[in-house]
Amino acid sequence: MGQESSLPLVLAFIAVSSRSNVKTAKAMLVEQINTSVSSFGSGMDIEYTNSGEVLIENHLCHRHKLRLTVIETNYGDLEGCLMAAKVADAIAFVTAATSEKDHLIDTDGKLCLSMLRAQGLPTVFGLIQDLVDVPIKKRSDIKKASSSIFGGELPEGSKIFFADRAEDLEQVLRFLSNHRFMNPQWRSTRPYVYAQKVEFEPMVQESECGTLLLSGYVRGRALSVNQLVHLTGVGDYQVKQIDILEDPSPFRRDHKGMNEAPMDSEKVDTLHPDPAFQEPLIVENVPDPLAGEQTWPTEEELAKAEEKQKKFKKRLLPKGTSEYQAAWIVDENNDDEDYGEERADDKMEDMDSLMPGAEEEDGVLSEDQNARCEDLVLDEEASTSGESDNQSEMMVEEGLTAESMQAELERLKAAHAADAEFPDEIDTPMDVPARQRFMKYRGLKSLRTSAWDAKESLPQEYSRVFSFENFTRTQKTVFTRAAEVDAGQFKGSVCLGAYVKVHISGISAISAMKLLKNYTQVPVIACGLLQHESKMSVLHFSIKKHESFSEPIRSKDPLIFHAGFRIFKTRPIFSTDDINMDKHKLERFLQPGRFSVASVFAPICFPPIPLVVFKDVGIGELALAASGSLKSVDPDRIILKKIVLSGYPLRVQKQRAVVRFMFHNPEDVRWFKPLELWTKYGRRGRIKEPVGTHGAMKCIFDGVLQQRDAVCVSLYKRVYPKWPELTS
Repeated sequence: MGQESSLPLVLAFIAVSSRSNVKTAKAMLVEQINTSVSSFGSGMDIEYTNSGEVLIENHLCHRHKLRLTVIETNYGDLEGCLMAAKVADAIAFVTAATSEKDHLIDTDGKLCLSMLRAQGLPTVFGLIQDLVDVPIKKRSDIKKASSSIFGGELPEGSKIFFADRAEDLEQVLRFLSNHRFMNPQWRSTRPYVYAQKVEFEPMVQESECGTLLLSGYVRGRALSVNQLVHLTGVGDYQVKQIDILEDPSPFRRDHKGMNEAPMDSEKVDTLHPDPAFQEPLIVENVPDPLAGEQTWPTEEELAKAEEKQKKFKKRLLPKGTSEYQAAWIVDENNDDEDYGEERADDKMEDMDSLMPGAEEEDGVLSEDQNARCEDLVLDEEASTSGESDNQSEMMVEEGLTAESMQAELERLKAAHAADAEFPDEIDTPMDVPARQRFMKYRGLKSLRTSAWDAKESLPQEYSRVFSFENFTRTQKTVFTRAAEVDAGQFKGSVCLGAYVKVHISGISAISAMKLLKNYTQVPVIACGLLQHESKMSVLHFSIKKHESFSEPIRSKDPLIFHAGFRIFKTRPIFSTDDINMDKHKLERFLQPGRFSVASVFAPICFPPIPLVVFKDVGIGELALAASGSLKSVDPDRIILKKIVLSGYPLRVQKQRAVVRFMFHNPEDVRWFKPLELWTKYGRRGRIKEPVGTHGAMKCIFDGVLQQRDAVCVSLYKRVYPKWPELTS
C-alpha cells in the first residue's frame, strides 16, 4: 500500500472501551501527518460541498508514500462499526492503558470484536492511549500487561501501538505504509465504490425520482458499466453512465494550497452501457399461468389407462388424494402374531377403516363420503391459535405498552423452555377433530429414507423465485466472467483503482436525501453485482445464536440481515443441518450453542458471504442476535415441521395395550389408524381399533409394553419461509 499508484487506504477507528477516545486518536494521527507539510509535502485533500462544508478527508503523507481516508465511529454503535468495517482496509481498535482485562476491552468492546470477526476482518492493529497518565514507576508494567491482554483479544499476529507521543504515531504511519493489506475474500470477489462525494440530480418531469452521482475509487475488482449495482440499504439499480475522472488527490500535486477547496476533477472518459450486454434488472420470475395445464387425453390413452387400472387392487381414498400421497400410508397386517414380518409387496394400507361403513364404487368414495372429506379440508392456521404466527408478531405491532411487551417476552421464554424439554410435542385439541386440525400433515415411515417430492404443492411464492439446475457450475461460470471483466475483455469496464463518478438513475428522492444527510457518518457503498444476483430465490444461511443474546428467537420473527454489502429485513425459518439427508426438521426456536440453518426469500448471492443478524429489541434499539455465513441457494431444500401426538397406556397385556388421550373420538382413531406408533422406551406398534366413544384405542407393539411408557405418533408437513414485504 506504500506505492504511489496505490488506492487511498481506508482506515477505521473503532473504540473497544468506554475510557478510550477515538476523536483524540484520529486527531493525533492527522496532526502527525501534517507536522512536516513544508519539509515532506504532507497534507490533506478535502472534498467540499458548494456551501463549503467538509465532506471526506483524504490525507497525503509523502514521507511514507501513503494516502489515508479516515472513518471515525461512535463507541457502542454496533451497526455503525459494522458499516465502517465493510469498506475499511485497516481497523484501529482504540483502548486506554490499564492492567485490568475487563477495563481494557469492556463488554461492548468484546461484543463489537465478536461481530466484526463474524463479518470478516481486514488488517487490524491496536492503539493504546493514556499511558502518560500512569505513574512512571508503574508505566513499564502497565505497558507490558496492556500489550499482552490486548494482543490476546485481537487476531494472531496483530500489531499493538501506543498513541501518546509523536514517535508512537510515526510507527503507526510506517506500519501502514509498509504492510501488505489483505481484504476479506467476500469483498475481493465484487467491485465496489466507497463514495467520497454524493450528489443528487432530480428529474425535471418526475420530482419523486432522480439520478444519484457517487464519486469514489473502484475497489475490489474491475467494474463494468453493464453491471447492476447495489446501494447498501437502498436496493438494486442499473448504471446510467460512468465518468472516469482524474485522481483528485495524487501524490504529485503541487503542494501549494493543499488545504484549499479543489476544483472538480477533470473528466477523462465516459462509459455508457451497451443494451446488448447490459444486465437486466430482474427481481422476480414471471410465472406462466398455463404452465400447469394439460390437454385432454385421447380415446386410446383413456382405454390404456382403464386397462392398466384393472390390474391394480381397488383402494378407497379420500377425494383429492394422489397416488404419490397415498404412498405415505403404511400397510396394516391383520395377523397380530406376525406383526414384524409384513411382506414387501403389501406395504400400502387399504383405507376402508378410515371411513366406516363406506361402500366402494369403482374405487372412489360416494358423493356423501366425498362431501365428508371436503368438509375436512379446513385452513389449519385458522383452526387453532396454538401454532399461528399472530402471537409471534405481537412484538412488532405498534402501540404495545411496556407491560404487554414484557408479558409477550415471558410467554416466548416459557414456550422456548417447553420446546427444549418436550420437543415437537403438542396436545391434541378437544374442541376440533384431530383429522381436521392435522389435515395438512402426513406420516413418514422414515424421515431419512422416505421420499418427498420437492415440487409437490408448492406455494404461490415459489413461482416468483429462480433456481439453478447446477448451482456450483453456474457459480464457476459467473466468476469466470468476472475475471474476464478484470482482464479487460469486455468493453465498458473500469480498472481497479480508477476514480469514477457513477450515475445511478431511478433513485427515489427520499432515499437520496437520507444518503446525502448521513453519508459523512455512515459509508455509502455501491457494490457491483455478479450475474443473477438481483434475482429472488431461497437462500439458506448457516447461523448460530450469539452468546450475548438471551431472548428467544422464534422462527418467522422479524430480523435484520447484514449479508455482505446487502442489508434487508426478513422473517427466516430455522431448521436442522442434517448431513446426508434430503429432509430437514423445522426448529421452532434458534437454539443456543450450535449451528442451525436459516432459510429466507432473498436476492441470490454467491458464496462466500458472511452474515450478521440484528434484532429490534425496542423502539429503534438493535441488538446483535446471531452470526453465520451463506450455505446454499436452493428452493428445493425440504424443511418439515414435525409434531408428536402422545397417549398413555390404560391397560397393558404383554404386547397389547389400550391407549387413551391421543385422540378424543373414534373417528380420529380410524383416520390415523395407518400410522406407525412408537414409544419413548423404543417400542414400535400400530393401532388395531377404537374402544368406546372417547378416543381410546387398542394397540399392538413389537414387544412387551411398560405401564409407565408413553405412546406417540409423528406427523410432518412441509413449511416455507415468509415472503418479504420489501425485496430491497
